Amino acid sequence: MKTAYELAMERLNKGAPVQKLSDDQKKKLGELDQLYKAKLAERELFLKGELAKAAAADNAEAVAQLEKQLISDRRSLAAELEEKKEQVRQASG
Repeated sequence: MKTAYELAMERLNKGAPVQKLSDDQKKKLGELDQLYKAKLAERELFLKGELAKAAAADNAEAVAQLEKQLISDRRSLAAELEEKKEQVRQASG
């Protein structure tokens, strides 16, 4: 008898079968992860420094704007990363 998890995984795989990736694709995906991790870290360092300056100057408006910018940059970089990863996945090995 199969568990509910096993049945759910079977249904999921029927709708969208697991895609096999080549070693080259796996390598490219890993490189993209590292690149975007570095981009995000660089952006966060810069904006957190600016946030500290704005907080020290008691500029609540600037702090709020910088926090929004940080959230926006995180989303933008994550979306860009996923787009590039999907391009790698769609490329034939």
